[in-house]
Amino acid sequence: MTIADTIADLSNFSRSQVVRKTVTTSSGGIVAAQHRVAAMAGAAALAEGGNAVDAAIATSFSIGVAEPWMSGPGGGGAMIVYKADTNETSVIDFNMRSPVGLDPADFPLTDGVADDLFPWTRVEGDRNLKGPTAIAVPGLVDGMATAHAKHATMPWMELLQPAIALAEAGPRIDWYTSLMTVACVADLAADPEASRVFLRDGNAPIAPWTAAAGERLDLSAMAGTLKRLAEAGARDFYEGDLARSIAGEVQRLGGSLRLGDLQNYHAREIAPLIYNHGDAELRLSPELTAGSTMAAALNGVDLESYAQTPGEPVAADFRQLAWAIRDAQDVRLGTMGDVDGARGQTCTTSFSVVDKWGNMVVVTQTLLSIFGSKVMLPASGILMNNGILWFDPEPGGANSLAPDKRCLTNICPVIGVDGGRMFGLGASGGRKIMSAVLQLTSFLTDFSMSLEGAFHQGRIDCSLADQVIVDEALPEDVAVAIAQDCPAVRTKRTVYPYAFACPSGVLRDGDQNHGITEISSPWGDAVSEEQVADQLHKRRPG
Repeated sequence: MTIADTIADLSNFSRSQVVRKTVTTSSGGIVAAQHRVAAMAGAAALAEGGNAVDAAIATSFSIGVAEPWMSGPGGGGAMIVYKADTNETSVIDFNMRSPVGLDPADFPLTDGVADDLFPWTRVEGDRNLKGPTAIAVPGLVDGMATAHAKHATMPWMELLQPAIALAEAGPRIDWYTSLMTVACVADLAADPEASRVFLRDGNAPIAPWTAAAGERLDLSAMAGTLKRLAEAGARDFYEGDLARSIAGEVQRLGGSLRLGDLQNYHAREIAPLIYNHGDAELRLSPELTAGSTMAAALNGVDLESYAQTPGEPVAADFRQLAWAIRDAQDVRLGTMGDVDGARGQTCTTSFSVVDKWGNMVVVTQTLLSIFGSKVMLPASGILMNNGILWFDPEPGGANSLAPDKRCLTNICPVIGVDGGRMFGLGASGGRKIMSAVLQLTSFLTDFSMSLEGAFHQGRIDCSLADQVIVDEALPEDVAVAIAQDCPAVRTKRTVYPYAFACPSGVLRDGDQNHGITEISSPWGDAVSEEQVADQLHKRRPG
């Protein structure tokens, strides 16, 4: 290859730029979330005396407004909750499921591969990917209500107020809003309400080229829905006027979601999957999440030869991780699904909370693809999920498309205990999630890293079938070692795409709490209750 050819093949990105974040440390509570405004809402609940679950509920609804293309009332997910007073951990499963009236025959296969999160055989018209036929039964609202009834201390109505205020004002449009919107312009333009809210004259909204604040998205319809939920209660989303509005609009658009699907939906509180990794105990989300796959991958690591170099992983460690993760992923994708007896990319957000009493919560919630189904319901202002994409449209498999079936998801929240330290981790990023959460867990436990050190440590991604992605910040010998087993490609850790997922985490050591988010995330931040109290004090007149 000539020098000219080498130059032509180079990446555009700077090799000298360094991106870092500072860990937030406090004796009070901390919320680490993918959006700073939502983290502020959760931290405000902590400052008002609420516990970690109160903060998680406030954060959940607020982040569904702040970055509505990632999650919201039209989606689902899971929450893992640790209660310090009883030393008990539970998982609240509020994931989506397919409607009872869904007919797999309505999703005929065609040539090619789907061009979204999963390499399924393509469906005619991408009916499983976008539009009303891609909508599954949403579970987020009932999930938060279940958490509230069992574990919260503050009034439901009070916890929704920050989200309502943000929806009434509308999220600010900045360069990251533009970036998130531009890839979906054509699909958003096909839906009148999504086009009205998210596009400007048929194009992505453009943030100003000055330091001046830009315009805001109009989420006034969503504000009305959140007010209704605050006043009438969460089950109105499933059984009341709001439920009838949602089901009626989806039905008129041609989707299979019906009122009965909403009426019969209930989130579940279940026991976590417990996995002992060395001296650490990990509490993982079970069943159709990626928790069991993470446990299987860790089980494939030979602890007698792994992490023998103190401080940080070396090439041989990453080779082991790549092998173990890829092997566990192969088993997962070939055998798991919601079938009788089974217990077994991204439009997602994840946040982690620890309070001053040591309670801990990790939530991962999603619409699945970015902007979900690209369908926004005009009456309620809800952007609906495309959960049907989680199912394999090819018949005959454990995860094949069928009616009234739970989705096989990639979410992987974990709470871990390692000596005197407890940590909570989660991530967004589709199939990248488990790989990121596993490595961060290993950095904290096997290498005894600080939370800051773990989040700045370079990672690999094993979500692709034909290659492993290696952070350019890692030494060259990491890619060389991995390439002995599988092709390895080096890439930079950037804002878009998130090649190594987008995690958030909290850690408690003694009475001291710590929090941080993915260092390349421009909106993500960890906010303590003292910080929000200080900010509110500064804004008071006089």
